[in-house]
Amino acid sequence: MSPLPMQAAVPAPAGPSQASGSAEPLLHRLEWTVLRRLDGLLQGDYRTLWRGTGLDLADLREYQHGDDVRHIDWNVTARLQIPHVRQYTEDRELTAWFLLDLSGSVDFGSGERTKLALSEGFVAALARLLTRRGNRVGALLYHPGAADPHQRLAMLPPGAGRLQVLQLISRMRRPPAAAPGRAAATRRGTAAQPAAAALPGATRLADLLSRAEGVLRRRSLVFVVSDFISEAGWAEPLGRLARRHEVLAVRLLDPLEMALPDVGLLTVEDAETGEQLLVDTQDPAFRQRFETLAAEHEQRLRDQLTRAGVDVLELATQDDLLAALLRYVALRRQRARAHSGHRLPAALRSPVLA
Repeated sequence: MSPLPMQAAVPAPAGPSQASGSAEPLLHRLEWTVLRRLDGLLQGDYRTLWRGTGLDLADLREYQHGDDVRHIDWNVTARLQIPHVRQYTEDRELTAWFLLDLSGSVDFGSGERTKLALSEGFVAALARLLTRRGNRVGALLYHPGAADPHQRLAMLPPGAGRLQVLQLISRMRRPPAAAPGRAAATRRGTAAQPAAAALPGATRLADLLSRAEGVLRRRSLVFVVSDFISEAGWAEPLGRLARRHEVLAVRLLDPLEMALPDVGLLTVEDAETGEQLLVDTQDPAFRQRFETLAAEHEQRLRDQLTRAGVDVLELATQDDLLAALLRYVALRRQRARAHSGHRLPAALRSPVLA
């Protein structure tokens, strides 16, 4: 079972949101309704939003907390008795990876849009923004409920252009065959703690992140898109990824995961295991217990992300996609300002740095 005390406490979706059909209509709609409105914002601001991994020495500045210690110039540090780091000219091209959690809990939404649909829109828009600038995007897709263990982790190699984005969307919408034997026992009660036994289809994000450690060799921009409803053990590999790459955790959430409405008797189902539970949402003690456990899970999740040292962007199913992308742009600018510094005095510059 997932660590959220009542991941089961969400109504079972009517059907999978990976609708059949071409990915073209979604991308076309995003290009007209979202990307065109962002063009003015991103125009001329490329270097402050996306940095590559170029090797041309451009400058030296004093070391600041959070700088990569591998860039310390020990000769200048010894001369000045103050740590200095090398700054390099950023490549115009970079590689971005999307690590996509496509587990059953992601295919849920209490409103008109599921977390999976939200993920599709965000990934498609951001991937198209990147590829329009000449960058390459790739993906690792995680399907923990796949019947064939070899299909639970799939890779889309990095590529550029609009066709690559269309292929990425299509891969997100083509899940492998689900594993049989999902738990289907229905029980009634007000306890917010489901059975502790391991059930098929449980999400282990550590598998996805560990696979990424072996695949991502060159320093990259990494987006981990998940609701982070998973078995324990994912924080450590996420932290290791963050030490080698620039990582953004994109957390998907739905309001109903934090509080239940008073709607009387309600059959809820764990989307990953199929376990069902009949609960009485008119019971205020039950609703309070649910909210308390959800808040505790929320605090643990935030603590784990903080310890992993990653930036976090939260996306709720009721959020506007353009507003979410604007928050991401603001986060990128903040990160760029945090890494900016002052140039060395002219007397200390070599001809290469002048």
